[in-house]
Amino acid sequence: MPSAYETIPRPSTPPGLPPQEAHHAPSRRSFGVVCSSNINRSMEAHVVLGNAGLRVESYGTGTQVRLPGRTAMEPRIYKFGSVPYEEMYNSMTSTPEDEDFFTRNKVLHLCRRGAAVKRSPQRWQDMTSDFVSQHDVVIAFEERIYDAVVEDLQMREPTESFAPIHVICLDTKDNPHEAQLQGQVALDLCWRLEAAQDLVTEAPEILDQFEKEKMTHTPIKVLYQLCYL
Repeated sequence: MPSAYETIPRPSTPPGLPPQEAHHAPSRRSFGVVCSSNINRSMEAHVVLGNAGLRVESYGTGTQVRLPGRTAMEPRIYKFGSVPYEEMYNSMTSTPEDEDFFTRNKVLHLCRRGAAVKRSPQRWQDMTSDFVSQHDVVIAFEERIYDAVVEDLQMREPTESFAPIHVICLDTKDNPHEAQLQGQVALDLCWRLEAAQDLVTEAPEILDQFEKEKMTHTPIKVLYQLCYL
């Protein structure tokens, strides 16, 4: 029997075509997107950026994948890497009552989306330095997650390439509605970074201009750290 990873169609999130000023072909740069459990905010951005043609991977930084349970005292907890999104989905549809509850709180949708994109949640800190160093830009969707990514990069042994990694925070509330809104914001920013000739020199100005423009519509806090690995 085919797995959910093979049968669930990729979500049809609006792809967000590149703006006119983005003259370079997609996937010129590599993007990483990070939240806590790699199931809501980072997965929304993974789908949006991927559907737009950008090269992207997603991660979590938590010790475990934590999903809301039937009560606050009964969260659903899974291990990064070893528990597929499909298995999470199946465990939450084991009874009609569970299926109804997790459909209403949208957790089933998050699991289906994850299974349509990749096998299981991945933890940033568990990835090898050679793999992590492929990313030009890493976007974290919460300040504590941004801090965790920066700290992790600073503690790793440098790779042979010792390449720059631009770590950015776009603070986002952890709910599906806010994740959807911020996914489009992240795409806008990524197209600007994609078009830059030299990110090391241009990224600070791009981020400053981006924050000023976005603040005219809705408050947005942008943090930035240039790391090397």
